[in-house]
Amino acid sequence: MLNMNKKFRIAIAGCGGMGSGHAVALQSGTGVTEGNAADAKMPDSALTADLGEISQLAGITDINPARAEWAASQGIFVYSSYEDILADDTVDAVLIATPNHLHKPMAVSALRAGKHVLCEKPVMLSSAGLLEVLEEAKKAGRVFYPRQNREWDEDFLIIRKIYEEQLLGRTFEIRCRIMGARGIPGDWRSRKEFGGGMMYDWGVHIIDRIVKLTGTVPESIFCSLKYITNHECDDNLFVHMTFHGGLTVRLEVDTCHFVSLPLWNLFAENGSAEILNWNCEGRMMRLSGWQDKDALPVMAGSGLTKTMAPRTRETVTELPLPRFDFDRNELYRNFIETCRGKAEQIVTGEHAVRVLKIIEACFESARTGETVKFRES
Repeated sequence: MLNMNKKFRIAIAGCGGMGSGHAVALQSGTGVTEGNAADAKMPDSALTADLGEISQLAGITDINPARAEWAASQGIFVYSSYEDILADDTVDAVLIATPNHLHKPMAVSALRAGKHVLCEKPVMLSSAGLLEVLEEAKKAGRVFYPRQNREWDEDFLIIRKIYEEQLLGRTFEIRCRIMGARGIPGDWRSRKEFGGGMMYDWGVHIIDRIVKLTGTVPESIFCSLKYITNHECDDNLFVHMTFHGGLTVRLEVDTCHFVSLPLWNLFAENGSAEILNWNCEGRMMRLSGWQDKDALPVMAGSGLTKTMAPRTRETVTELPLPRFDFDRNELYRNFIETCRGKAEQIVTGEHAVRVLKIIEACFESARTGETVKFRES
């Protein structure tokens, strides 16, 4: 039974890139994962929860001595082993931030020890594995919470608002691109046995967001994977999804592109939107009417085209992207409140199973080179 009057104590397993960020975020109470987090404030976030009021970092564990030394230098308690975390009765929950292949056995151990679990993505390497863990959570009476956090990114919230409120009319196509130029990371993410590759690293995020956005699953999927800098794990991916009603979605994750395209494009019957980057620079272009579409021809290479000539200024209106405030720590807060029985889980295990099944369909399409008809069951 949780004591509602005490702070919710979270211990972190794994203090690498993600784990150390969580440690800083929880220790400072700000949710900020880098920089001078002790004094940092979330930008434009009057609604953001103060984690320090509801939670406490119990400590971390990591098999790498250098990471343990770093944590100790930050005033963070260091457990000698994962087993010591599970044996600590003052720990309410474990945040698993280890390489992907370790998520399942560590989650099962934590649940059987009576701990709630917040697990980094991809929570498991298969939907079947996740279903087994969810059954363990049910038997233990504990919360298993997938940390699929990208639905709180402002770029996604903007696109979702345009889509759901039909600010540009009915959407017929969405494109999302995550683009970089440094190749696949050279750590465990480049090893297949550890669950590496960009599909599990970034693909899971953009698929997660599209499922949240549409509220449904695709009818068909085509996926292409590339192995440019790494012969073992995918470092570039392309996914094309078709949904009921004709909506198409194109998703890309690229690690070898030295020029960037917009982060998001949304195309609707009465306009288009683009988000250029993570700073959410961009615009909407809204059509005043289809009737007035005459234009002067323009040169297109060696010939003239009127069909592809740009619209005249009086027929379209440029608008700023919608912006709004939100709780940037909502996932942490919702996890804690769900464990305390005070809230419903926002990112559910069932949702994570759906995302993993789509990823499995992507791998099947990439293997066969064919479009796959998606079936959830």
